[in-house]
Amino acid sequence: MQYLWLCLLCLVLAVIFIAVEKAERYVEADAIKGLASLCFVALGWLGSRGLIGAEDPAYVGLILVGLVIGAVADVVLNLRYVFEGEKGKIAFLAGILVFLAGHVAYLLAVARHCNALPVLVGIGLVLTGALMVWIFQRIEASIAFKVFGVFYIGAITIMNCVALGALISHPSAHAAMFLVGALLFLVSDIILILNTFGPEKRFSWRVANLMIYYIGQLLIALSLQLL
Repeated sequence: MQYLWLCLLCLVLAVIFIAVEKAERYVEADAIKGLASLCFVALGWLGSRGLIGAEDPAYVGLILVGLVIGAVADVVLNLRYVFEGEKGKIAFLAGILVFLAGHVAYLLAVARHCNALPVLVGIGLVLTGALMVWIFQRIEASIAFKVFGVFYIGAITIMNCVALGALISHPSAHAAMFLVGALLFLVSDIILILNTFGPEKRFSWRVANLMIYYIGQLLIALSLQLL
């Protein structure tokens, strides 16, 4: 495993970002968050440079696309604190859409290595329905946010199911690390939704959401070095 210093730098920047955001210096915080996210993009890119002749270069490319989209989404999503009122809501929805595109890139990647894709997509849809029922019982949000939430959580839940299928179909350290990263990504998103739309906003949940998210993305980026 190489470039682990980027993992440490990413997490240090994430901690600084949290502190600056808590101080309500939102423009500065968003810039620092972007730098933290660039670390996992750089980690994935540097780790993939030796994979030019990989057996499945399309897989590597899709993972890198997912990492880049995730970094862009991080900045866009946090603009909800920079702008007020309707502009802030639009920024939040735009961030969700960009993240959704990243989940699709990851899903297309792991689907290439999954032998039971229709079955696992079906399982993912069922789990999405159950998870959204559980979430909707604990939050208050407009119809627009709920619709976006269903598609968003659906995409990452299905992606996790397909990633599990890829691990079962082709057991490897790489597939296991990707799956753990994807699961952490899902957990962080659930915490984000509950903390944003739930009855009470907790700073500890914000910290958990962000740190779990960054660890998840770092694991996905690191997984490329295990191919």
